[in-house]
Amino acid sequence: MASVQQRSFINAVGVINALGAGCETVRAALLRGDTAGLQPEAGWAIEGTARVGRVRSPLPGVPPPLREHDCRNNRLLLAALAQIRADVDRVIARYGRHRIGIVLGTSTSGIAEGEAAIGAQLRDGALPAHFDYVQQEIGAVAPFLARHLDIDGPAYTVSTACTSSAKALVSARLLLRANICDAVVAGGVDTLCRLTVNGFGALESTSPELSNPMSRNRRGINIGEGAALFLISREQGTVELLGAGESSDAHHVSAPDPSGEGAELAIRAALADAGLAAADIAYVNLHATATPKNDAMESHVMARVFPEGVACSGTKPLTGHALGAAGATEAALCWLAIAGDGRLPPHVWDGEADPALPRLNLTAPGDCFAPDRTRICMSNSFAFGGSNVSLVLSPSL
Repeated sequence: MASVQQRSFINAVGVINALGAGCETVRAALLRGDTAGLQPEAGWAIEGTARVGRVRSPLPGVPPPLREHDCRNNRLLLAALAQIRADVDRVIARYGRHRIGIVLGTSTSGIAEGEAAIGAQLRDGALPAHFDYVQQEIGAVAPFLARHLDIDGPAYTVSTACTSSAKALVSARLLLRANICDAVVAGGVDTLCRLTVNGFGALESTSPELSNPMSRNRRGINIGEGAALFLISREQGTVELLGAGESSDAHHVSAPDPSGEGAELAIRAALADAGLAAADIAYVNLHATATPKNDAMESHVMARVFPEGVACSGTKPLTGHALGAAGATEAALCWLAIAGDGRLPPHVWDGEADPALPRLNLTAPGDCFAPDRTRICMSNSFAFGGSNVSLVLSPSL
């Protein structure tokens, strides 16, 4: 086990997505396998409707001194922050503003506001007076939160597609280990926009039906939005970020390496970093995009790393694929499982296994951690360009 100075504990979690807002609301919807937040909506796709996971909870406004940052992305971020604000204020008071860091992942930032602004320019001949480019600047989300909290420590944004916010958690851990920070607000946020929905549509990666991970009938993803924020520090907490592994296989700009070599490297690195064997993992949250190539790659990797099997599920039919926020969102779902009543996130699909893929131990509603097992969870994230991250979360031991 790592020394106290090397350990990273999760002291608070804020989460908002298509399942709802707040840990208890999200946990309840997660465990009942609620897909109601994934609905066909007009206005996103160039032609017809697109099934998306949209946040329907009320969002706070951006304070007037930061009005140039006003966008849905930052409002989602503030909604997640509100859930952990008291804990963040406590560590600021304890350690000082210069010892608190912020690392956030995103892939869309405020692109939706940019889309609306360009539409207005085409219609009216000028950009709207309220539009500021910083609303959609990809790196602006972490500096925005630093200004909002008046924090002087490191504040930066990670954008590596679908691993962005998982990598933000890894970065937070490194800042603590290097003694650059005493606490870090880390996670991710992404919002729906037409550019992303139509971009994935152009790649033939989206499904008009509910995403169907690991099924023979899988057709692709449903894009979602959300935010998940963690307060991570060396202070003892009930859940520890025990291990992390990263790799980059750079096989293709948008397709995974079919061999899964890079994904497997990340998973095995996370196990080694945590000082665990594969048999110690009680549950894995799969990346499970429900695209033909990702699910094929991931199922073969899981069969190699976990030859005896492990309880696992893909939760994107419940949240949508939140892209830059997906890694943190799914780590938060693992945190909810560890801290909950023993039930595991269910794998929602049509139950028709792909005979070409190894069979995985996919969870059903009501499945629980084995009573004799420590609730150690793994969360896998794989991204465009071959970026791979695996995280291990554990009850504090």
